[in-house]
Amino acid sequence: MTRFLYILILSVLTLAPLNASASESEQGGSGVDAKELIFDHLGDGYGWEVPFNHHVRMPLPIIVKGSDGWHIFSSSHLQHGEAYTDGSATFVIGGEDSQFKGKVVEIVNGQELRPFDISITKNVCALFITVALVIGLMMWLASFYRRNGMKAPRRGLGAIESLLTFVYEGVIKSILGPDGRRFAPYLLTVFFLIFFMNILGLIVVFPGGANLTGNVAVTLTLATLTFLVTNIFATKHYWLEMFWPDVPVWLKFPLFPIMQLIEVFGMFTKPAALTVRLFANMMGGHMIVLVLTLLIFIFSGLFGAGVGAGTTVISLAFSIFMLLLDCLVSFIQAYVFTMLSTIFISLAQVHVHHAPEAAN
Repeated sequence: MTRFLYILILSVLTLAPLNASASESEQGGSGVDAKELIFDHLGDGYGWEVPFNHHVRMPLPIIVKGSDGWHIFSSSHLQHGEAYTDGSATFVIGGEDSQFKGKVVEIVNGQELRPFDISITKNVCALFITVALVIGLMMWLASFYRRNGMKAPRRGLGAIESLLTFVYEGVIKSILGPDGRRFAPYLLTVFFLIFFMNILGLIVVFPGGANLTGNVAVTLTLATLTFLVTNIFATKHYWLEMFWPDVPVWLKFPLFPIMQLIEVFGMFTKPAALTVRLFANMMGGHMIVLVLTLLIFIFSGLFGAGVGAGTTVISLAFSIFMLLLDCLVSFIQAYVFTMLSTIFISLAQVHVHHAPEAAN
């Protein structure tokens, strides 16, 4: 099944230029570039796409430090390849032939220079929205309990409370035991952040549509946080077992400290596995849905409207199925990331229990 999906994706990307040329001849030069649409949706940008009109974007603030200082302006000034002059500085978006393709660059003496860029891009804005949503829901739940004591909430708030209890009781407390309350704030925050980032990424209209967990920088940051929490709060016995385990000396230091190297290497492979697992699964899910949808336009351009009409029914059916499946995957990936983070933290919480001395 996985091999079939990879072949399908590669076929679509290969046929995309053919579809564009066929569509241009039939529609007067208004073809659909499937490859550009897919990677444009999966990537970041300085604007938020308007539904059903890919060429119009909701502007976002651009904040850059150019050669003459800081500049703040709207991304609407740089749409459609236009240049924007602010004082003595001129900025454009890097084109197809630029080494800074899709990024804001400053034109200095005819050359493109990359300024220090802290702009509010689509992914940054989506992250702010997700954080605000998670904080708002948790504050709403806490406010409910302050007003109603131990009375169980209902409807949407009840679903959030059930999800929170499920993750805490089923994962955090069962794995960490007494240490569960200590690490629960971090682990629950990670779970709900990933879950809502995944769900919002499936919504095609604002504030959804940003592929946050399909961005390796986001997943790497989350995995790095787990790495820091695991090792900063690790017990001394964890470090002792890593660098001087309780085995014969000839095993832990034969010619060179091979066991210690293996342990240190394993310490860094754990966050790498967290990064790649979440990134690859969510990126693949988004790409499959986009490919299935674009098959309608590709087959219409290649074989005509009759074949396109038949493809529409099949593609829409599979797209809806994949979207429903992605809703389940959104929960599973957040759950797995939280569970693995909990396991990694528990492995670093090594406590030595001394057996009581026998009575004389």
